Amino acid sequence: MAQLGSFALMLALALSAYSFVFGLVALVQKGRGTERLAETARRAGIATFAAVLLAALVLAVAAFQNDFSIAYIYHHTNRDLLWPYKLAALWSGQEGSLLFWSLLLAAYGLVLRLRHKTDQRLFAHASVVIAGIQIFFLLLLNFAARPFGLMQGAMPTDGAGLNPLLQYPEMVIHPPMLYLGYVGFSVPFAFALSALVMRYPGEKWIHITRRWTMVTWAFLTCGVFLGMHWAYAVLGWGGYWGWDPVESASLMPWLTGTAFLHSVMMQEKRGMLKTWNVWLIFITFMLTIFGTDLTRSGMINSVHAFAQSSIGGWFHSFLLIIFVVCLVAYLKNSSFLRSEHKLESLVSREASFLFNNLLLLVACFTVLWGTLFPILSEWVQGHKITVGAPFFNRVNVPIALLLLLLTAVGPLLAWRRTSTESIKRNFKWPALFAVLAGVFLVATPRSWGGPFGMRPWTDISYFYSLMAVMLAVLVAATVISEFVRGGRVISRHTGQNLLASMVHLGHRNTRRYGGYIVHFGVIIVIIGFAGSAFNQDKEQEMTFGDQMTIGAYTLKCESFTQDDNPNYASEWAVMDVFKNGAQIATVYPERRFYKASQQTSTIVANRSTLKEDLYLVYEGQSQTTGHPIIKAHLNPLVMWIWIGAWIMLAGTILALVPNAVPVRAAAQVPVRDAVTVGAGD
Repeated sequence: MAQLGSFALMLALALSAYSFVFGLVALVQKGRGTERLAETARRAGIATFAAVLLAALVLAVAAFQNDFSIAYIYHHTNRDLLWPYKLAALWSGQEGSLLFWSLLLAAYGLVLRLRHKTDQRLFAHASVVIAGIQIFFLLLLNFAARPFGLMQGAMPTDGAGLNPLLQYPEMVIHPPMLYLGYVGFSVPFAFALSALVMRYPGEKWIHITRRWTMVTWAFLTCGVFLGMHWAYAVLGWGGYWGWDPVESASLMPWLTGTAFLHSVMMQEKRGMLKTWNVWLIFITFMLTIFGTDLTRSGMINSVHAFAQSSIGGWFHSFLLIIFVVCLVAYLKNSSFLRSEHKLESLVSREASFLFNNLLLLVACFTVLWGTLFPILSEWVQGHKITVGAPFFNRVNVPIALLLLLLTAVGPLLAWRRTSTESIKRNFKWPALFAVLAGVFLVATPRSWGGPFGMRPWTDISYFYSLMAVMLAVLVAATVISEFVRGGRVISRHTGQNLLASMVHLGHRNTRRYGGYIVHFGVIIVIIGFAGSAFNQDKEQEMTFGDQMTIGAYTLKCESFTQDDNPNYASEWAVMDVFKNGAQIATVYPERRFYKASQQTSTIVANRSTLKEDLYLVYEGQSQTTGHPIIKAHLNPLVMWIWIGAWIMLAGTILALVPNAVPVRAAAQVPVRDAVTVGAGD
């Protein structure tokens, strides 16, 4: 089994090398007979997918067959592990995750090469770039991080088991989503580098890669939010984002990818920011490699990271090669990237996109600086200085609020310049709704419960929460006004009711109105974040009949019980939940001891509503009294975060759908009533 997997990886490396070398030769020579050479290189790239897929299947089958002669299977599975987690073992460890990275890259390359007739020369260049990236990962798998390495000595009878933190349903889908996002940015990177090297005319490469980038961004978004939910449901600390270095590593390419998706509109619409866009996608790809490095090189300590290893040098060298290649390509062809127009006014849609990009990049740099600061401080001072959540929040919360403001302002501004009268007309009602929301939140009695009766002058976190909700209302009013305004225009021409007209509007320009729905999802997420300023927590030793009060809830301990199965032993509390004197639920916070790995894990009991989460953790037993310890958290508005993530995904899917009817020129209708504008709006 191991020999077959190793052979498949070596074959994949040979095929990738052939695809890269002879594909490059065919592009450089451009002479007679190179077409056949280029075709063989393309087919070698396709065959690479088959070889890597075979290796991945071999590793998966070995996990299901409990083949502990393979060291990776021994360290990450055991006989009594449930089958979904045996499948998840493919990406739960360092070697397997690199194989999974390579498999996804080969799959993306397969799709790219099968669609080569779209533009054969551009796709041939991109295929060579993909092959070059693939060679790096296959070199790692064959020589530095071998997934089919064998155990020394006698074959063990059972494995060491999967990390208990990974034995949770979401961990079967969270890493694949995150990797689909990470790996997917290789494709727009390959097209951008190819277009730059070719001096590719026009913006066609942007149009070709737009859907690739949106799909990749959607996968990365899903991966980030699934990771947040996993941290909330499994780690048992009551939060969903702690600015862990690996969390930050997934956030950084998301920020720059978001900036790229916005700024390419300026290149499509006005021929601006060509250099900016090329470097944005270059940086985004390098950040995905950096994030992959961060979890594997041992440079940081994290609950998410893999064990210490020696492959960090490989990644550092690869990052240096990528940067040098990008820099040389840019210096040789920078004249090709001159903008066709200049910024004419600071009060314009172009300016809003530019400021949006600058803020996203400042946020990304802040996260990068905070993540690397312990390493840099150790180099300079000889000891690590850790940067915690207060630093990240102090810088990034104001940036997020400014981004919310731009999200509200941008859609209401015209291209090139916006008149003062237009600003007054378009902002009047959204601004009024935002102010009324702020007054309501400050004036409402605290006795109503939840994040009401805000007193922004007593705590900076209350002020930030108030501003976040007010700006969220401003964005919501802007989005709704855009749908209503456009719906009215269609209604006047078709006689449909307003709701049907707005649905028709979304179908006619899916990219624009799908983007608005994504923005609406973002503000729902922000409202969920705003609730964190009002979190409460309480810890108490509890025996039978003891009670704990938190917020409006009273928790009564009914009993404690234990269970045992082949994979783990568990103990949990039976807690009745009362509100206003009436029992509303019974919950079961649990603690497990996994036998194979000899590690413990918590299973949180969470009663979630739109208003708040009642979140209970069984901490274990007191060392002094032997009594069980229960920790309770009351977290307002957390469910809004997960709802907002679903709305963002729905908006992205809508934006990917082709327009239902041909889109007429924007000049046919007034600027603010332009519901049939071009796809670049």
